[in-house]
Amino acid sequence: DYELCEEWGHLYPVPREDLINLHREHLLYLLEMGDMEKALQLLQRIKDPGVCLAISEQSLDQHPNLAASHFLADYLTAHFYASLTTTRRNEIQALYIGSKVLLTLPELSRVNYFHLSSRPLLMLEQLLMNMKVDWVAVAVQTLHQLLAGQEIGFTVEDIDSLLSKYAEKALNFPFTLKERRS
Repeated sequence: DYELCEEWGHLYPVPREDLINLHREHLLYLLEMGDMEKALQLLQRIKDPGVCLAISEQSLDQHPNLAASHFLADYLTAHFYASLTTTRRNEIQALYIGSKVLLTLPELSRVNYFHLSSRPLLMLEQLLMNMKVDWVAVAVQTLHQLLAGQEIGFTVEDIDSLLSKYAEKALNFPFTLKERRS
């Protein structure tokens, strides 16, 4: 049905907003089905870069599943980096990095942290608070690789500071140890 509507749009004038809505719904459908190849082909068929940007951004704002969010954030960063405002660029890059970190977690646990995908530093803190030290190690390694030379609102130093803070709390004993005498 989407392809038929797309053909109809080539034959008859369709208002820009309706065209954007059609392509957005088609894109979200393809991403939900996990067909990233067809989703990429759809975006490449759209000749007007402004329409393509609007479709991609609106699709991302619909908060699709993890793989779809990752795909859209990557696509927007790769193709429209210069067209985005600094704030929006940072949001999209944070979402890309957060989704990449989520993909390092065990599959069954991802749903518990998905709501934090656009806030990777907060996700890292949540993992620390939940005592998921092994997951934190992989997440920190991933973050260090992804943050090399990028500005997204936080730095490697912020990660190190967070880890230091929680390491200090882990070693803080609220009581004194008394010596046992026999």
